[in-house]
Amino acid sequence: MSERSVTVTGQGSTSVAPDTAVVRVAAVARAAGVAAAFAESSAAAAQIGEVARRHTEEKRIGTTGINVWPWHDNQGQQRGFEARHSLAIGCPDLDAAGALLDELTAGVGDALAVEGVALEVAEPAAARDQAVAAAYADAQRQAQQLADLAGAALGDVLAIGQGSSGGGPALRGMDAMAMSAKIEPGETSVGASLSVTWSLV
Repeated sequence: MSERSVTVTGQGSTSVAPDTAVVRVAAVARAAGVAAAFAESSAAAAQIGEVARRHTEEKRIGTTGINVWPWHDNQGQQRGFEARHSLAIGCPDLDAAGALLDELTAGVGDALAVEGVALEVAEPAAARDQAVAAAYADAQRQAQQLADLAGAALGDVLAIGQGSSGGGPALRGMDAMAMSAKIEPGETSVGASLSVTWSLV
């Protein structure tokens, strides 16, 4: 007779306040010709980089895209070209991100486009461990309930498999378009999923 077993999937999560930020901005310029638009955008991007280096490390400043395309007015007539140089700037804390945005809006002015601010957790390992522990407790609760219904008791754990938790932290309200020095951290929910098999005795 084969050994009886029960397999369940437990879910767990824990909340933690983000403590770092990635600020996504772009230098945007319009001009009659491609070269002029590109030159103006490049100059504004250089200014963004100069400001960013006062708030974070050089290695955390990176170009994410450079584009030039025809610019049309509301009537569909081409009026020139628009150039966009996009950058992602990783900030060590939320205060630095707020100060960066304030200085960029004051210094770069109308050539600046703020594409978004993504808040992150610098060291998510502890929160992930708590989520895994909660997932195991959930799996054990489910397994015990099923064992009781079957008139059996839980024996040894035969297998544990870690499932997908959605590709990492699930952000709640973190996609901020921040235009002032104060960035509210809110909460980040870190999830985990475990598939656990127990023997039934």
